[in-house]
Amino acid sequence: MTKNSRFRPKEGGRDGGRDHPAAAPWKAKGPRPPREDKPSDGSQWIYGTHAVLAVLANPKRKVLELRATRNTLEGLEDAQIDKSKIALTDGESLSALLPPGAVHQGIAVRVYPLESIGLDQALPNAEGIALILDQVTDPQNIGAIFRSAAAFGVRAIIQQDRKAPPITGSLAKAAVGGIEMVPDVRVVNIAQTIVQLAEDGWITVGLSGEAEHDLSDVLDGSPVVLVMGAEGKGLRHLVGERCDRLARIPIDPQMESLNVSAASAISLYAAHMAQTKNR
Repeated sequence: MTKNSRFRPKEGGRDGGRDHPAAAPWKAKGPRPPREDKPSDGSQWIYGTHAVLAVLANPKRKVLELRATRNTLEGLEDAQIDKSKIALTDGESLSALLPPGAVHQGIAVRVYPLESIGLDQALPNAEGIALILDQVTDPQNIGAIFRSAAAFGVRAIIQQDRKAPPITGSLAKAAVGGIEMVPDVRVVNIAQTIVQLAEDGWITVGLSGEAEHDLSDVLDGSPVVLVMGAEGKGLRHLVGERCDRLARIPIDPQMESLNVSAASAISLYAAHMAQTKNR
């Protein structure tokens, strides 16, 4: 299929329970620690049971501090963690360490951010599935996308370094451990990156509600990079032109669009199935 040079994305392209920890009966002694939304040494707090357990299972992480309530700790009896290194605390004291409104589920870990990884390191060869987020900015969407990416074995998520938000505790919690499993690659220019990946043997498929072909029609099991547009605006014109193929997710015409995290999950499933059938 040839490149679609007539791509014109429209605004609002179609593809474009809060939990509460159980109150702990045990209370930490001493004064409540001051709130530190971002510790001064460059470290960060990651919170929520699944996100914390994924951090502890990642050998690339250096754990500086691990805190949990007694109730949460009792619920982790089957988890493969060294409980002797956990500092017991209470929910109120733990909340004081985290950003306002953080739903920590009674556990948090302080770590340094993961080391940055380059495109060539993350994708040394064309194999499997990769994902590009073209100026997606909502941390909850990005976290959900990391979760889906981990579920379907995505080799890397590529974002523009000046536009993408940093990996924060809330994003990590939304990812449910996905940020520990899928490399987060930051690049300067998305359009140039697409050209480089195409030269390396990847097929690049941009998702656009205005595309002529359905996604299932353009996925042939080849190593693929799916390119998702930003919330509302969709793919930028130049980014769409650089893609080898453009495709849409067919949805009911009564619904104008899909959330980018939902569209990403559907697209990753379709790519995964196409490659599974091709083996």
